[in-house]
Amino acid sequence: MKTRYTILAIDTSCDETSAAVTLNNRVLSNAISSQVEFHREYGGVVPFLAKRMHEQLITPAILTSLAQSRFVKSVGDVDAIAVTVGPGLAPALEIGIAKAKQLSLEFQKPLIAVNHMESHLVSSFALNRNGNGPFANTPLLFPILALLVSGGHTQLVLMNGPGQYILLGETLDDAAGEAFDKVAKMLDLGYPGGSIISELAKKGQPNYRLPVPMVQSGSLNFSFSGLKTACLYFLQKQKRPFSRRFTIDFAASFERVMAKALVLKLTKAIEQYHPRQILLGGGVISNLTLRKEARKIAKRHGLPLLVPYSKRLFTDNAAMVGVCAWYQAKRGDFVKDIARLERQPNLGFGNDENL
Repeated sequence: MKTRYTILAIDTSCDETSAAVTLNNRVLSNAISSQVEFHREYGGVVPFLAKRMHEQLITPAILTSLAQSRFVKSVGDVDAIAVTVGPGLAPALEIGIAKAKQLSLEFQKPLIAVNHMESHLVSSFALNRNGNGPFANTPLLFPILALLVSGGHTQLVLMNGPGQYILLGETLDDAAGEAFDKVAKMLDLGYPGGSIISELAKKGQPNYRLPVPMVQSGSLNFSFSGLKTACLYFLQKQKRPFSRRFTIDFAASFERVMAKALVLKLTKAIEQYHPRQILLGGGVISNLTLRKEARKIAKRHGLPLLVPYSKRLFTDNAAMVGVCAWYQAKRGDFVKDIARLERQPNLGFGNDENL
């Protein structure tokens, strides 16, 4: 069975238009066009605007990824095309899928439909073009426990092998990234709030007490709506405009509680499922405090904790989609009927019925 695949990957799951070329799990290029500036004035991602920008940016992103690969000159040179089909913003997903289907039919290339959150999970498996990365000299040791923390999802997933996943826990309401953005809005910090809070928190002291959500829960699920409400009530009692000292200290307090809530569930999952390796994935792992706290827990349990080799692989990108697609290609997981492939905005682990 063929094991060497050069893949052109496409991701338009939210507000990043991305295309990449991968060779097996090596990233040859990873072109990302951010839409942040187009959405900033609205304080969040506007679906119809995201769709329109993807339409404008997708072809340039593909051409850039091919040029930067220094190996693949055209779509005709790749072995397969991969695209994110979900979860994500429905109008945004639509653009990437349509483009991938068009290229697949035009160049007669097999198509691979990728779960966006699965690609975040395997992002730590990616190597750079020189073959360097977390797993360059480290074998995969199953079971692997992954904490995935993004703008729209917060999940704990147990991986028993490539394509073999058990969803252990997920958010019951807001995702961690959403909570960061909403609290940033309460603080009048602008968009995207998560990165702004993280930067401010580096200079602050966590002097304000906030409730750690789901402490008493025996499950591995997450919930952040209560914390968000506690922040709202606390801030309503404060004098406006907020002073800079108050803002950075509150940012540090909120960040600390978020990290505690995430690591609390990570710890429970380690104790219940006894994994041999820990992975972090998703845009919120850009937060240094979260990574530090997770490393402490992993070290306490004698486990290696691995994150992607580049911060460009933390947030939404097509390189991780290409790496995920390689694992799928090796087990023959290709789209059987391209015409029937549709977006799956609510796609989860194990419910890929249209793939």
